[in-house]
Amino acid sequence: MPGKAKPGKQRTHSGARKRATVTGSGKIRMQKAAHSHRLNQKATRQKTMGGRQSVVHKSDEKRFKALLWN
Repeated sequence: MPGKAKPGKQRTHSGARKRATVTGSGKIRMQKAAHSHRLNQKATRQKTMGGRQSVVHKSDEKRFKALLWN
């Protein structure tokens, strides 16, 4: 049938895919902010706590799941 195009597939958001990981129980984990550069002037505690991955807050979880599972 010429003239009829198929609708495109929904894609996973590539930026979200690179930044977040999904745990086995379905929670979303991300690296905390401010830990990629200019580390020499940040406090030791900030560097220690910022280096860990943490679970995304419940209010943001819905937005991330929409980006990751379209």
